[in-house]
Formats: sequence, structure tokens, C-alpha cells
Amino acid sequence: MRYFFLLISLSFFLSAQAQSYYFPPLAGDEWETIDPLSIGWCQDKVDSLVRFVGERNSKSFIILKDGKILVEQYYGNFQQASLWYWASASKSLMGMLVGRAQEEGYLNIEVPTSTYLGTGWTNTTAEQELQITVRSQLSMASGLDDSLEPTGATDNCFEPACFQYLADPYSRWAYHNSAYRILQDVLEMATGQSKLNYTRSLIGDRIGMKGFWLDYIYYSTARDMARFGLLALNKGVWSADTILHDQAYYQAMISSSQQENPSYGYLWWLNGQSAFQLPGIQLKINRYLIPEAPADLFAALGKNDQKIYVVPSQGLVVIRQGDAAGGITLTSSSFDLELWERLEDMSCTVNTKNDRRTVPFSIRPNPARDFLWLQTEEAIDVVNIYNLQGKLVFRQLSPGPQQAISINELPGGTYFVQIRTKDGLGTKKIVKLY
Repeated sequence: MRYFFLLISLSFFLSAQAQSYYFPPLAGDEWETIDPLSIGWCQDKVDSLVRFVGERNSKSFIILKDGKILVEQYYGNFQQASLWYWASASKSLMGMLVGRAQEEGYLNIEVPTSTYLGTGWTNTTAEQELQITVRSQLSMASGLDDSLEPTGATDNCFEPACFQYLADPYSRWAYHNSAYRILQDVLEMATGQSKLNYTRSLIGDRIGMKGFWLDYIYYSTARDMARFGLLALNKGVWSADTILHDQAYYQAMISSSQQENPSYGYLWWLNGQSAFQLPGIQLKINRYLIPEAPADLFAALGKNDQKIYVVPSQGLVVIRQGDAAGGITLTSSSFDLELWERLEDMSCTVNTKNDRRTVPFSIRPNPARDFLWLQTEEAIDVVNIYNLQGKLVFRQLSPGPQQAISINELPGGTYFVQIRTKDGLGTKKIVKLY
């Protein structure tokens, strides 16, 4: 009897936790809002944030706080009903769909992919092919040769000749689109349904998300992206409807899936890890993916800065759609850093993030004409240079304890150089010679 009451109490607690977020109705435009001032955000900073996002080729920008709309802005001719592509942010949706398919018994991520595609889907030996599992593809760690990826913007090759052995699974990480996209075929063959119908019946209709798949990419409105972000924030539960029961899979999905790129889960990007790799580069960078953002952030990231950021510690979901905001990249860009630097400084009071430990560092020469040499005892994540008006005029990622930076293009005058480490800040004044 005692254990019965413990179970009832636990069930009640979990139910209460699931109801801690607001969920909009499944149909219609109704969606409760929340005043930024009510959570201590400064209106001037909100206005500045909205302008900044608009200046970066954006079409939509939404911030949810505990499920309610905190900020919603559309730019140019883009409107609430306008559709846009998710690009590779679609991968994270597929990651949740695969988890649901496994939960229903349609597939098992631990078995060889050939279980569903048949033998001979790769141009490898039989033994090598058996080592490639659904999970290794979810983790972008199949070991297949990603250099064979076609160069076309949307083309992919699914012929066996395009899937050749390069390394054992999990011995390297590579952002291999063809290996990911054939995973969509695995889902359809295992479930016996098109990914469009499976998405609608298992997620879309149950959270009010309307969208469609076209050429392996998902398209929807910004609010639809926000609905999916809210579902991810609440661990696969929408109000009283549990979409993804398998919490072990959910936790694995948003945890490091392998060691070569610890900032990657099952088709989700993860902040707060010791290192990360970017698409197309076999280089491990020893810092957080987004140093300015909360460590528990995880994200669906797509080409040209399609973003679904999820921050459980703050109850935030942040959506951005548009053209490239920080250079043409497949996933992360400088926009991530610039946006989160602003989002972490929205209070009208003193920014506690800037109250972090002071980091001593040396800077020479000073005054300087052409370059600066920065040195400290710990790894520098980011170098920012501000003018006397507080405007950011230079930014450079610096994964190391020392850094040489060129200041040739800065006009002569006085500036502040700021370095950010994992948990500290340092600032020095410099003079740039004319």
C-alpha cells in the first residue's frame, strides 16, 4: 500500500510537471502572450533585439517563454501564414520521428540499416555494411565516405557506389547528408507509411503543426516550428498527450551520441559540451558550440540560419527563419553568437552574465597599428572589440589560450578589447594608431 501511494504521488508530480507549460489550441490563431516586462526584460533591449534580427535578412522571429509568445515579429512581406523551409533543422524532426517509430516497434536503432534497406545498399564488404546501424546514422557517425557527396545544392546520391567505406562507425564524425537522407527511406520502409503521413498522424495533428516534406526537407510557418520546439522543450509531451513515451530515447537524442563530436546527439546540436565539429571540417574545436548561450541549450540548425533553439533551464524556445544571417553555412554561424549575446543581456538591471570571474590577460603592443597579440592562461572562446560608444566592431572565435588578431581595418582611436572564456571575462583598453 505504501508503494501504491508513492506511485500515485509520483504520477501526480510528473503530471504537474507536464502542465507547467502553456500549450496553444490545436486549431486557430489563438496563442497566449506574455509581456517581456513581466519577466524583467527591458523594452529598449527587446526593441533593439527585434531590429538586430531584422537587419540580418530574417523573415520571422519568435520567442516562447514557458509556451507563451514573448516576441513575435515578421519582416518585409513575410506574414504569420507564410511558409519557409527548415533546411537541416528538419533532421531534428526526423530524430524524434525515428524515436517514435522505435517505440511503436517498427524499427530498432541498434540493428544494421540493411535490416530495412536490404543487403547491398552500400559499396562495402558485407562485414562493413553490417556495422552500420540506424543509430550510427542518427549520430552522423556511419564511417561512410562523405567526400562522395554530390556538389549540387539539393542533389543526393543513394546508389551503392555513393556509400563507400572510409572508417569504422563512431571512429569519425561527418555531416553526411546522403547517409542521413536515406534514413528517411528507412523510416518509410519500416513503418509502411510516407514520412508526410507519419509526421502528420504521430506529431503534426497532435500538436497543431501543419507542414509538409519536399525533397527530404520540411516546410512550415514559424509558429509551426515553435510548436515543435515547445514539444521538444517538454520532452515529447504536448499538454496531456504524450507523443514520445520513451524518455531514455529522448535523453539520448539530446545527449552526446559519440566522442568525435560531443556537441551532436541524434540529429540535434548540443551546447555546453567540451568540443564540437562543423560540417565539412575534420577539426575538433575545444569550446562550447555557442559560448554566449546557456549550457543546456539544444538546437535544430539549418542552412542559412534556420533555427529552433530550446533552453530548458529558462523555458525558452527561439525560432528564426530567413536568408543567411551570418554567412553561408549549413548549421551554426556567427549569428548564433551575436543573437545569444543579446538574449543573455535583456534585463534592465545589471547583467549577471557579465559579473563572471575576471580573467587576467596580456595584450601587446598597445598602442598598436596592425595587429594585437592576446595571451592568457586559459582558452579564449571569443574576442570582441567595442568602440567608445559600446558598438561591437570586431569579433573573432579563438579556441586557444593565445590569439593574434589583425586590426588593420579599424579606424584609429580608442577601443575596448574583451575576451570571454568558459566562465570568465576580461576587458582592456587599447589605442589604435592612425
